[in-house]
Amino acid sequence: MSNRIIVMTLALAMSAGSLLADEAKPAKATEEKQAAAPRLTIVEPIKDFGVVPKGDKLDWSFEIKNTGTTDLQILAAKPGCGCTVADFDKVIKPGATGKVTAHVDTTAFAGPIAKTVSVETNDPSTPTATLTLHATVKPYVEAAPVGFVRYNLLQGDAQMQSVTLYSEEDEPFEITKIEAPEYVKVVSSKVTDEKQRVAAGKAGQNQYKLDITAGGPDAKIGPLADKIHIITNSKHQPDYFVSVTGVVRPTMRVEPTMVNFGEVAPNDTAATRAITLRSNNLQAPESFNVTKAESTVPGLTASVKPTANKGEYEVTLQIAKDAKPGDLKGNVKIYTNDKINSIVTVPVNGTVKTGAPASAAKSSK
Repeated sequence: MSNRIIVMTLALAMSAGSLLADEAKPAKATEEKQAAAPRLTIVEPIKDFGVVPKGDKLDWSFEIKNTGTTDLQILAAKPGCGCTVADFDKVIKPGATGKVTAHVDTTAFAGPIAKTVSVETNDPSTPTATLTLHATVKPYVEAAPVGFVRYNLLQGDAQMQSVTLYSEEDEPFEITKIEAPEYVKVVSSKVTDEKQRVAAGKAGQNQYKLDITAGGPDAKIGPLADKIHIITNSKHQPDYFVSVTGVVRPTMRVEPTMVNFGEVAPNDTAATRAITLRSNNLQAPESFNVTKAESTVPGLTASVKPTANKGEYEVTLQIAKDAKPGDLKGNVKIYTNDKINSIVTVPVNGTVKTGAPASAAKSSK
């Protein structure tokens, strides 16, 4: 009986040992798999440039080391706002070092900044990592009240706005050249009256008032999005840009800009059409005036009358009752006191047909 118990005990012990061995196999395989893997190691994840002049271009190559046993793949390097990625090594061999190069243009920044790049890899333990560029951007040349001018202009009109340029440089500050779009005129003058100086910049340093006039005949209709390039003797920030934004609007609106009568009989209601002209002058719409309208189309008359709205006129086009059948083709010329568009030309086309209008034929049945 005791021998039987001993045999059973040995059998159970061997079975348990076998089970433990089987359980250890997946764990060992997992450890081996993890050992045979790439490993991302960032030598210097944060680069601090300290104080930099506004306008400086910051470039830095972050070193990425593969401390694993298989190839490290950089799948993507995604920059945050205000940062770009110039280049990165896509594959880094075991024990080797690669780079991710980041670029930051400080022209649009001031004060402390932190710009990041998110790196995605095939490292199973660290699939993503963050690289960071730190700096404190110091403007050595700046404008007051702001570094831009904005205009809301009617075509042909001009407006003037002023900004004052000041500097933090130690050497006497000077403007050496100004480059501006054709429709912008800039007059620079040194501020000599202490009362006109802005409370900014280095004490006793030169300041310049810039009178910026935009508009006139060279300004095209549409949005304004340009820059004035101011070149100075500043050691740290020689180039300064004043943004020109806004819109140039047409002096009037014409609706419609073309009239098509289609196929119409002289007695049809569609034989009468209207063209509306509205002033875009919000301050003085009543200054706009339409004097007369002339038709070059035989059998078509044009008449003008003001509407109840200030600066608005209606031109009525009427096909004559005795208009001969055939094609309508020509223009209506509308005469105004507008300094840009004194004569508005509206193309007209259509076909005059014979017979009673459809409405009359239906009522006679």
